[in-house]
Amino acid sequence: MQTFTIALLMLLSTFGPAMVIAVVGYAAIKGIARNPAATPRIMLSMITAFVFAETIAVLALLIVYNLFK
Repeated sequence: MQTFTIALLMLLSTFGPAMVIAVVGYAAIKGIARNPAATPRIMLSMITAFVFAETIAVLALLIVYNLFK
């Protein structure tokens, strides 16, 4: 049962940031397609959002690892 709990928590802790990356990436592509001149600003915002989402994912995985260590 503990293995299932760990697997479920790891799945949930990576699913959220993965969805954020997907939505932000999709919105950035749409924004660049509408206004190619704004590409540098859109890319900077997109990369910043990716970094924050990945940070949340890594922290969540570390917390799950430490909880069930």
